[in-house]
Amino acid sequence: MVPLLGQIHRGLAWIGSRLQSLVLLAIRLYWGWQFIQTGKGKLTHLERTANFFGGLHIFGGPPLPVPKLNAVLASGTECVGGLLLLLGLWSRFASPALIFVMAVAYATADWDALQVIWSNPDKFLSADPFLFMAAALLVFVFGPGWFALDTLIFKPAPQSA
Repeated sequence: MVPLLGQIHRGLAWIGSRLQSLVLLAIRLYWGWQFIQTGKGKLTHLERTANFFGGLHIFGGPPLPVPKLNAVLASGTECVGGLLLLLGLWSRFASPALIFVMAVAYATADWDALQVIWSNPDKFLSADPFLFMAAALLVFVFGPGWFALDTLIFKPAPQSA
């Protein structure tokens, strides 16, 4: 029985490893585009975004300083970082910036969801930044996959025996 389970496990691991780059490509394409669209929407309506940012409070405390500058920085990071994610270009540089922007979004716009992460995880998981942050985190941890410009620029190190 155990040898059979071992063979099934190895077969599933083989299939999973072959799908990894395709899944990472799908995540990068979809969420890169979503980041671009979200950032573009904020930049298109910069005054409204700055007013919204001006009403946000950091960790439930003081208001967010220089709201217009913060709006431009967050929106620009989403647009540029999203494009880099989509292309798989400098992915491991872009993803931490996107993760940081989403962490700030949790600490400001979704502070209530962040406060109840343990007592009401559904609220935390359904907050807007969650899936954006999860996608950026996956790309940071696993890399962009083989179907990325990073693969051409940053050649993988040869495997030692």
